[in-house]
Amino acid sequence: MLTAILIAFPLLAGLLVLITNNEQAKRIAFLAAIVELGITVFSLTQFKHGADAQFMCDIAWIQSLGIHFKVAMDGISILLVLLTNILVPLIILSSFNREVNNANSFYFLILLMQSALVGVFTSMDGFLFYIFWELALIPIWFICLRWGTSENNSRITFKFFVYTLTGSLLMLVALIYVYLHTDNIILENGEAVTRTFDIQALYTAGANLSPAEQTWIFWAMFIAFAIKMPVFPFHTWQPDTYVTAPTQGTMLLSGIMLKMGTYGLIRWLLPLVPAGVEHWGNTAIILSVIGILYASIIAIMQKNFKRLIAYSSIAHVGLISAGIFSLNIQGLQGGLMQMLAHGINVVGLFFVADILFNRNKTNEISHLGGIRNIAPAFATTFMIVLLGSVALPITNGFIGEFLLLNGLYQYDAYIAGIAGLSVILGAVYMLRSYQKTMLGEINPLTSTFTDLSFNEKAVLIPIVLLIFVMGVYPKPLLDIAEPSLMKIIELVKPIME
Repeated sequence: MLTAILIAFPLLAGLLVLITNNEQAKRIAFLAAIVELGITVFSLTQFKHGADAQFMCDIAWIQSLGIHFKVAMDGISILLVLLTNILVPLIILSSFNREVNNANSFYFLILLMQSALVGVFTSMDGFLFYIFWELALIPIWFICLRWGTSENNSRITFKFFVYTLTGSLLMLVALIYVYLHTDNIILENGEAVTRTFDIQALYTAGANLSPAEQTWIFWAMFIAFAIKMPVFPFHTWQPDTYVTAPTQGTMLLSGIMLKMGTYGLIRWLLPLVPAGVEHWGNTAIILSVIGILYASIIAIMQKNFKRLIAYSSIAHVGLISAGIFSLNIQGLQGGLMQMLAHGINVVGLFFVADILFNRNKTNEISHLGGIRNIAPAFATTFMIVLLGSVALPITNGFIGEFLLLNGLYQYDAYIAGIAGLSVILGAVYMLRSYQKTMLGEINPLTSTFTDLSFNEKAVLIPIVLLIFVMGVYPKPLLDIAEPSLMKIIELVKPIME
């Protein structure tokens, strides 16, 4: 029942926000997000280490079609729910010193999206997963369209919508095809089932399909997830959308929403079509590694700081995707840890970009400089977030990248070597951007730059603490996730062997 509460609470709070006045909306939304975080922490304290899903709520929804409202949390789900519910209060708080038109609608959409994201990470029914997947798209589309900052907003958000909707439809067709093969199958526990979207039945039915059938289902599902992450060559919607979206929309997209794609790989692709993964996993790894190099090189060439972060995000996600397809525990653990670390770091980086733009009215790197001389607290927190992003030891980024490269090395040493260039290239574009924006002498544009306000510190200090805590002592997170990740591997490996 706790899982259902975590989905329902932000939705109900969002409806309350919608009927309040604009001045009260942000405070109520922030309070609701804090309560949601409290419920999540309570769930974490009650969570028993193991591979089984817990806090299950299973209610027949459309019984004639075998569709259930079935939600629960295992070691993978609960960590992504935790990430979502840590970041949403910070994202709402980041807007407190900014003018937001129609604030009640804006915060309602954020809370609606939070509800849908928790639903995506906890669904144990294929049709329900699709419903929440689509539901998460609607609020972010409105946020980007209504509060975006570009004259080309309509064109850019339309492109984003078409990309993601196309991927969603491919996924729906694939899920329905597998669903049609769930007649009279026997689950691991000996239970015989008729047509159903239950995740275990879909796993069994998918694994029993022919290699040719698994091939097209693999690509339908992979394209859906690759668009959302995004992975090369399905990434072209992302940089423009990240740059033109309001900062809070960009944070939601990069910090949480792209994790829907990487989560989908682990939960809904690997165990569903193991033969398809065996035949095409290597191709997926190659696309991911191409994306790492391509995005890193483009990031080095960027002059706009916000666009640079957007391309760095593609590089990071490419490494996560490649590690997941290595199909060993190090690769999957690294993927999950990097999802958490990237979510925290990228929200911090986009907030840094927002502060730069708010003070200077530009994110052009060449226009900035010398800010460290007059805003030492801002420069220091920026450096810590940046070091987490480039995976310096004792920061959160190091654990995930080390595990990912370790997993890839076990898969193929040459691919690991090429993917490892992301660490060097990432350091190049990140440190160079810091040097040009923070160091040197101040100029007329940056001479009036003020240091962090109380609200800005309230957002960045928790992010800095999370960067160090996860980097120094990641064991509790690894322990929670390991049994569930091992279960995923056990579902895939025997069939491949």
